[in-house]
Amino acid sequence: MDKADTVNAPRETLVHDKLQAHHAQADEFIAVRRDIHRHPEMGYKEYRTSDLVAEQLSAWGYQVTRGLGGTGVVGQLKKGTGTESIGIRADMDALPIEEATGLPYASCKVGIMHACGHDGHTAMLLAAAKHIAQQGVFSGTVNLIFQPAEEGLGGAKKMMEDGLFQQFPCDAIFAMHNMPGQPQGHLVLRDGSAMASSDYVTITLHGKGGHGAMPHLAADPVVAGSAIVMGLQSIVARNVDPQHMAIITVGAFQAGVANNVIPQTATLRLSVRSLDRDVRVLLEQRITELVHAQAQSYGVTADIDYQRGYPVLVNHPAETDFARTVAEELVGPARVVRQGPALTGSEDFAFMLEAVPGSYVLIGNGQGPGDGHGACMVHNPGYDFNDKNVAVGAAFWSLLVERFLPVQG
Repeated sequence: MDKADTVNAPRETLVHDKLQAHHAQADEFIAVRRDIHRHPEMGYKEYRTSDLVAEQLSAWGYQVTRGLGGTGVVGQLKKGTGTESIGIRADMDALPIEEATGLPYASCKVGIMHACGHDGHTAMLLAAAKHIAQQGVFSGTVNLIFQPAEEGLGGAKKMMEDGLFQQFPCDAIFAMHNMPGQPQGHLVLRDGSAMASSDYVTITLHGKGGHGAMPHLAADPVVAGSAIVMGLQSIVARNVDPQHMAIITVGAFQAGVANNVIPQTATLRLSVRSLDRDVRVLLEQRITELVHAQAQSYGVTADIDYQRGYPVLVNHPAETDFARTVAEELVGPARVVRQGPALTGSEDFAFMLEAVPGSYVLIGNGQGPGDGHGACMVHNPGYDFNDKNVAVGAAFWSLLVERFLPVQG
């Protein structure tokens, strides 16, 4: 794809005017964002949020489709005679965290909060949707995808399995996530591997229980598990190319209930991450081999449940470069990081990027005390989305649409 010529295409509205238009309507969508924040919903249960999204999209003239991925919503809008189509995705689900912000619009649901900013992502795309429908100058098809269940439940994959890209073909697809630690409103892009794969492993060791005073009559799964915990780190240190990232975290080690009893079983739970598809395969192979070998050496057996989660998120070079150009046009080169660092967190937009070329963009949520809750890291009880980003993020989406789907002639 070569979109360089579209960036310089004639336009009726200056970029400055577009930003001003979004700032003018920002209060409306900040209120929407805070309403969603106050009423968070877990993955596949975003009933109120999807109702709100569908109602607003319909009011602005979008053809609305519901039910993909359960609570997913897609709004489609066509203008002109253009044959190309663009997809933009926002996630809607919250997290099982008790909010501790003390804000007047804090979550009204015990143990559930928008601790990752999906309320803001949804509000940004809704704000863009209104502008695109009422003032957008483009020729082609816009598919706005409001996705459920990003937080570990694979809502993107479920929408795809339900026929997302068959019903709504996209020539390119984009998404955006807020990033605490980056200056508010700055845009961060990266081509290539941008976020890690995330796999989950449960190892159950079966030994022979016995009295703690007579260990020679038992086969101790705790000792075997301890050796496995230490041995797993040798995979990263000695099997993975030092220039590649790999993480093996043992997050749980459960065995026994008494100090004088050797238990019959022990269970280890692992998180496994990488930024390279081949390294991901290598990690699975070596973990499986090492666990069985270590178990055998201690006289126990091992069952391994290896669950592949989200794949490596790989941004496509051409689409990322196109998004860079739009970002620099909107906020200026000084507020754009052209090739940001890769992140070891995971994101199920990776599934969509395996099916359609596109890019995942970050928007700075704040980086200091002056930014208030916007500087707090995601998945934290004190986190809050930075409302100043509603206008900037929406303006980026609307400008991206106009540059991707230019009016010819």
